Amino acid sequence: MARLLTYNVHRCVGVDRQLDVARIAGVIADLEPDIVCLQELDVGRARTGGVDQAHAIAERLDMSFQFHPAMRVEKELYGDAILTRLPETLVRADALPTLSGLRGLEPRGALWSLINVAGVEINVMTTHLGLIPREQRLQAAALMGREWIGSPKLEGPVILTGDFNATSITRPYQILTRKLEDAQRRLGLKPSLKTFPSGFPAIRIDHCFVSEEIRVTGARTGTSPLARMASDHLPLVIDFEVSAAGDSSLA
Repeated sequence: MARLLTYNVHRCVGVDRQLDVARIAGVIADLEPDIVCLQELDVGRARTGGVDQAHAIAERLDMSFQFHPAMRVEKELYGDAILTRLPETLVRADALPTLSGLRGLEPRGALWSLINVAGVEINVMTTHLGLIPREQRLQAAALMGREWIGSPKLEGPVILTGDFNATSITRPYQILTRKLEDAQRRLGLKPSLKTFPSGFPAIRIDHCFVSEEIRVTGARTGTSPLARMASDHLPLVIDFEVSAAGDSSLA
């Protein structure tokens, strides 16, 4: 069995407005994940003291990491990361499409790593979609297209996770679930696990989508006092098993 955690860390600034990278790392460590997908990380940005947050968190967790800067402002970076102690290879890190003619939209991207879990290669992807529904639909369609989920290079189990800024009744969510299944729906969780806002979670916009080879065995959110303070999102944790190639017994 393996454990994946997805977490929008809000550039490591908590609801108390305190910048604390170690606090975020502590929240993650308490939940003991094997794979960590993070959104809203600052790397070398003046507003957060110039710290490489992806590196600093990975170092505290004794994990390797892959980082994709969705946004670059000269040497300042902002984006998403995948961390793990397991053998891993970066497959793709790239931008997602945005709407033309609209000023002020934040660039968005996605990250794809191939991670070896108990001898099985799993395609782990993380992303952070935009805020405008039309933009989200465009980005969700791109994720399902030939550069990501529909890529001819993709073989084997898939986990797509992150902050989608869209609930389960929206069209972007429906686009994503045409090829993948919501891990919480796979478990039949009622009520569902909500992650935002962290102080009083009322909305489910952080999701984990899985292919049929992934057997979801558990799900939870981090709800400790530390987790409720460290970011404006709670971390979402998924426990899973995966079938080896040609073995459908766990699918």
